Amino acid sequence: MAAVEQVRPPSNRGRNPWKWIGSAAAILLVGFAITAKLLISHAEPILRGRVIETLSTRFHSRVEMASFHVWFANGLEVSGEGLKIYGQNDPNPQQVGIQPLIGIEEFRFRTGLLSLLRFPMHVEMVRLRGLVLNIPPAGERSQMSQMEPKGDKIKIFVDQFVSENAQLVINTSRPDKLPLEFSIGKLKMKDIGPGQPMHFDATLVNPKPIGDISSSGQFGPWQVENPRDTPVKGAYSFSNADLATIKGIGGILSSTGQYDGSLGSIVVDGKTDTPDFRLAISGHSVPLHTEFHAIVDGTSGNTYLQPVKAKVLNSSFVAKGSVIRVKAPNGHEIALDISIGDARIEDLLKLGVRTDPPVMTGSVRSKTKFDLPAGDADIAERLRMTGDFQVSSAHFTNDKIQRRVDSLSLRSQGRPQLATDNIPDNVRSDLSGVFHLNRGVLTFSQLQFLVPGTRVNLTGEYSLDGNIFDFHGKVRMDAKLSHMVTGWKAFMLKPVDPFFSKNGAGTEVPVKVTGTKSEPHFGLDFGHKDKEKDQAEKKSNTTKW
Repeated sequence: MAAVEQVRPPSNRGRNPWKWIGSAAAILLVGFAITAKLLISHAEPILRGRVIETLSTRFHSRVEMASFHVWFANGLEVSGEGLKIYGQNDPNPQQVGIQPLIGIEEFRFRTGLLSLLRFPMHVEMVRLRGLVLNIPPAGERSQMSQMEPKGDKIKIFVDQFVSENAQLVINTSRPDKLPLEFSIGKLKMKDIGPGQPMHFDATLVNPKPIGDISSSGQFGPWQVENPRDTPVKGAYSFSNADLATIKGIGGILSSTGQYDGSLGSIVVDGKTDTPDFRLAISGHSVPLHTEFHAIVDGTSGNTYLQPVKAKVLNSSFVAKGSVIRVKAPNGHEIALDISIGDARIEDLLKLGVRTDPPVMTGSVRSKTKFDLPAGDADIAERLRMTGDFQVSSAHFTNDKIQRRVDSLSLRSQGRPQLATDNIPDNVRSDLSGVFHLNRGVLTFSQLQFLVPGTRVNLTGEYSLDGNIFDFHGKVRMDAKLSHMVTGWKAFMLKPVDPFFSKNGAGTEVPVKVTGTKSEPHFGLDFGHKDKEKDQAEKKSNTTKW
């Protein structure tokens, strides 16, 4: 048999197969890096062009962008800075320094490599920082009338925007009005598209009083020709609002509510709770709860309260009015009509007067006009009030004052022996008056005090801090002077009864109440009567001349 030659595989001696694999991997990596670099170098101008063209088409306006960057990480990472979108009819902004309609400090988004081949391109989320939206004055909004996009020209669609430190500014052409500014810490917008409402979640810090506001709802579609007609609907919560940032008041407020309507007429229904509300002038903390129905003009910031129902301690009242933004001084002017139907005077005194305990107890009714102009001064210095009140069944908490009232009532009824024996009667008093409050001082043009047997009519003023107490007027009593005392004093006063009697019966004498709220002084006031007579005669003589 012929010998068969055995074929052997080539020897691997001296060869390393891992070396070939490593070299191939290195070549692939280099190739991938070169390819990625080429893709990024082409992707950057492509994406920059798509962003600018999409925005230009969307707003029919000039678009500027200071910088634009693309890098590869989990797809394509994209960022831009200094994005500005100007009005359709704006001149060259570099010539006149005009502010853009929309300004964005920085934006970022991520997209896949294959998205470059899609048309239109789809982006799930864009993150914004430093968004500023400037709405022109009403007469200049026609430049926004063409801002509805044509879908076939939009090259990028975005599902959701997430923004930090956003600001909405609604400008006005009126010199006496300030622009309306909304500062929004965090804002999430989704379901964004032409002709449909936008869903949003927003968190912002209210400047005054300082507090955190969270709100979610729907906004839009935007009505270009008349932004006041833009629909808005949602709910809000306002927490940890520090009222001490408003001079003159204090407490931590929380509020929740719902709103619905249009930007120019937002109907808000909500409630507030302030467990430690206080006025600086009194320093007493009291629980304050309110429920309100309000109409808010979102384009001007003006609010119309229709009405507010409030409860302080055990007392309730209703207020209607307005909160109007003004320019000089910058702030809000509050004008209210306040009606107190059935409240406790001690609750209101505890809220507004420093004296503790309150000087009296009893039920109170009142109608008051409340006016608080804008300004930086303490509320007590700015507040003006005019109204009337009726206090029924009042009882003074100061024993010294109440004993004087008891004694006055008994003597004026001709029962001096009971007053002399200090028999407590705990007489209830009725008060009524017409008042005006200005710069922390209450002035009474009419003040009537009634107890059995006595009618007191006074005019005067006192300060809410209790340091001024100055009233003058007349006291009319049922009994004659000689019937108000016992013993020899009664005998001595009989000859003077006719001089102080009124129409042959009873007694009328001039009186004064001075001092402070904690230490009042009662006395006869013949000097004040003579002074009034001298002033009347002087006025009469001046008129004759």
